[in-house]
Amino acid sequence: MYPKEQRQWVLKQRPHGLPTTDDIQLEMGPVREPEEGEVVLRNLYFSLDPAQRDWMNDTVSYLPPIEIGAPIRSTTLGQVVASRHKNFKEGDIAVGLATNAWQQYSTTPGDHLDLVDEPEFSPHYHLTILGGAMGLTPYFGMLRLGQPAPGKTVLMSAAAGGVGSIAGQIAKMEGARVIGLTGSQEKCDFIVNELGFDDAINYKTVDNLVEAIAEKCPNGVDIYYDNVGGEMLDAALLNLAKGARVVFCGAISTYNADGPVPGPYQYWQILAKGATVLGQMNLKYADEYPMALDHIRQWLREDKIKFAEHIIEGIENTVDAYRMLFTGENNGKLLVKVADL
Repeated sequence: MYPKEQRQWVLKQRPHGLPTTDDIQLEMGPVREPEEGEVVLRNLYFSLDPAQRDWMNDTVSYLPPIEIGAPIRSTTLGQVVASRHKNFKEGDIAVGLATNAWQQYSTTPGDHLDLVDEPEFSPHYHLTILGGAMGLTPYFGMLRLGQPAPGKTVLMSAAAGGVGSIAGQIAKMEGARVIGLTGSQEKCDFIVNELGFDDAINYKTVDNLVEAIAEKCPNGVDIYYDNVGGEMLDAALLNLAKGARVVFCGAISTYNADGPVPGPYQYWQILAKGATVLGQMNLKYADEYPMALDHIRQWLREDKIKFAEHIIEGIENTVDAYRMLFTGENNGKLLVKVADL
């Protein structure tokens, strides 16, 4: 059973800079009845991801913009409370990758959902280490695009975040030397002492980031994993080794820009160093998802990989929690817990 109305965060206007509760407002809205092939989920957790900020803009992206007046699109984990799909029954747990929204209930085509039916790990792991952003993104981004190996130096941006923390550990497992960029001494200590990174740079305290990277990477950067863009990308480009690989995963530093964002000022280094820039898009590896998740599960069983979750409780705190992604207040994958199972 489910109610006829629910609380939902609705996009009221295109944000300028960090989204606020003027841009996204908590309102009452209907719970749509399922049509044939659809299910109704009672959402338990929202995944908070930088890409959602891009979807709030009226710009071309890999997904269409969120319409004004519509709930904020999101990946969620929920419990089926009504089903008109042959593969789902009431009580099932399912996750929808960017198919649901910041609302208490989501009515979604069952073909767009993945059933969570394993008892070994907590269900919400499917929004963190066994999910698309924190699990599959660093898996394919590092192994397929970055291709770390012994003797290679990896420079990881946003190294304490959900993607960076896992991508760096994967590079270490492949024998590479890994240097992390992050914004506090606490996070530097975390990635070195807890995650096994070789070294860290607090970009907020160094006088010259180009020189700081050069000091930690005296032979140059063979693989730069870019989650940030902007000035950090330029500093990394000036430290590339010959034949380097740049994995373009995200550009969180530019998502809240009000105007056009200039390209990297040091982009010419790609030519000078004979480097390769590779755009990260998980969908092209969809056939390999089961294999990748089996690998990640095995790493968890063998305690070869560690991860941090930052969980905020209460749907009413969603926008405040989301802003943490851009202020650096979160440590690890950021979720909002909406309801108990």
